[in-house]
Amino acid sequence: MLRTLGDKWWVLLINGLCAIAFGVLAYAWPGATLLVLITLFGVFCIFDGVTALVAARARDGDRRSWGQMLIIGIVSIVAGVAALAWPGLTAVALLFMIAVWAIVRGAFEIVAAVRLRRFIDNEWMLGLAGVVSVLFGVALIVAPGAGVMALIWLIAAYAIVHGVLLVMLAFKLRGRTRSGIWSKA
Repeated sequence: MLRTLGDKWWVLLINGLCAIAFGVLAYAWPGATLLVLITLFGVFCIFDGVTALVAARARDGDRRSWGQMLIIGIVSIVAGVAALAWPGLTAVALLFMIAVWAIVRGAFEIVAAVRLRRFIDNEWMLGLAGVVSVLFGVALIVAPGAGVMALIWLIAAYAIVHGVLLVMLAFKLRGRTRSGIWSKA
């Protein structure tokens, strides 16, 4: 496997360069990046819904329960159409869902820290983690635009770092291939 990977080093190089390009473009055009992600989500939901409807129809022929798959299919298609029709609303809804999740999680962490006080030392770390979660959720609600932009920047940063690491690996493999090290392995 190492020899095959070494011989195909250029595939990793192309993959890494594409990731770097995506990351740079995401930084340059964050609005377009968000629109593309939401569009892909919408298309995915529609395809998911259609396959669920097909599965519901197939179950009907077997006299098994099909109502659940029918509901999943309809909800998925509606979500996909909504994402494509109102991409801005989709981004905000996703952001608010993350915000509510962070607040609820943080609240439970704070409660757990108070309860654990009797049993362990340093429970304040869990309480502090809960406070950070609550503050994060509140920040997303107060400034949703900044939250969406931060998400895009995080994705862009990941793509660039991942791409650079793949390019470095590709050149390392290329060097090993040219030096004939794989024939010794």
